[in-house]
Amino acid sequence: MIQSMTGYGRAMTELSDKKIHVEIKSLNSKAMDLSTRMAPAYREKEIEVRNEVSKRLERGKADFSLWIEKKENAEAAVVINQALLGSYYKQIVESSEKLNIPLPTDWFQTLLRMPDVMGKPEIQELSEEEWKVVSDTIAQAIDQLVEFRKQEGKALEKKFRENIDNIRKLLENIAPYEKERVEKVRERITDALEKVIGIDYDKNRLEQELIYYIEKLDINEEKQRLTNHLNYFIKTMEGDNGQGKKLGFIAQEMGREINTLGSKSNHAEMQKIVVQMKDELEQIKEQILNVM
Repeated sequence: MIQSMTGYGRAMTELSDKKIHVEIKSLNSKAMDLSTRMAPAYREKEIEVRNEVSKRLERGKADFSLWIEKKENAEAAVVINQALLGSYYKQIVESSEKLNIPLPTDWFQTLLRMPDVMGKPEIQELSEEEWKVVSDTIAQAIDQLVEFRKQEGKALEKKFRENIDNIRKLLENIAPYEKERVEKVRERITDALEKVIGIDYDKNRLEQELIYYIEKLDINEEKQRLTNHLNYFIKTMEGDNGQGKKLGFIAQEMGREINTLGSKSNHAEMQKIVVQMKDELEQIKEQILNVM
């Protein structure tokens, strides 16, 4: 079963003082291209997160985000150093009396601007229990993205099967024109000899030359190889994940055989069929770029 490289996953969990949000999305890319944005509290785990995401997703351009939403009843993001604030107040009053300087009209704003009065709380060490909760949330987001990829993969597989079936039918439609093509080639050459050159010729020798020429135009091998490639494409698609590159190689081989059919066709109707086959193949190649 194939998977698309396009996907989206999101998960959220609540702790006593905050909510943890995890979001991950991916697009197609030749290799694993991962960018991460993590809240400072969990940045020490970034390498661990990158390894896990890369292992699960394998390929694609992925964006991973982990952020914290503080609850309304949570402690403030900053704290006021009340002891230091009181010390500043005392010193300002004493300086005002000694230097005869008017006291400030807005005490609170003045004191809050003094150095180190406002400060962030000490960063608490990340506990194993909290990280276990966060790690599970990350796994849920990845699981959701993988499921999204599988659903997209089913849609791609359905489209690929339609394209492959269409190429098979077009290949079968070539058969009626093959014998007609041989007769037209024979008529064209003999007419040219009789009308243009206007001389007698050795009909036995001409027949030998025609056989040699027609053998050069024989497309049975190309038809057989193309059929094998079509079968192999379906078989590969039904295998394990991570078959995007392999399917791309098979599509290239299919293109070679279709091009050879076109160059050997030497028949207007056959060439129209070949053009239709190329159109189906181009649709496959475009979608393969999104297969993991």
